[in-house]
Amino acid sequence: MTVRAILDTKGHQIQSVEPGAKLSAAIKVLGERKIGAVLVMSAGRIEGILSERDIVRVLSERGAGVLDEPVSAVMTRKVVSCRQSDTVAGIMEMMTLGKFRHLPVVEGDKVVGLISIGDVVKWRVQEYENEQEALTTYIKTA
Repeated sequence: MTVRAILDTKGHQIQSVEPGAKLSAAIKVLGERKIGAVLVMSAGRIEGILSERDIVRVLSERGAGVLDEPVSAVMTRKVVSCRQSDTVAGIMEMMTLGKFRHLPVVEGDKVVGLISIGDVVKWRVQEYENEQEALTTYIKTA
């Protein structure tokens, strides 16, 4: 299975903030949308990614005053991405080795989605359930 199959199921929508947005505003987006990361984008280009993990780290290091700082001061700048044609197994390995939970999906110069580890796990569980159901049906009709 490919990343495209996951996006076709979950949707291609992404949430983003500008690099100059205050951290507190980005946290509000995460809370309202009930998501764990937001892309930091400027003029349609990925500048970074801000995750719950980034926020916890910077709060523990610098305290609550950081909430008034721009997202660009806190975000992860090195963003790993994937393509829609990448396999689910491939992105699972990438996320596990890189120890991150969110992966932007990029085609050419355009961001077409964002995959979370939760999306991957949900997809894999559904895949296993479908296989189990097919095997059960096969055994019953054999």
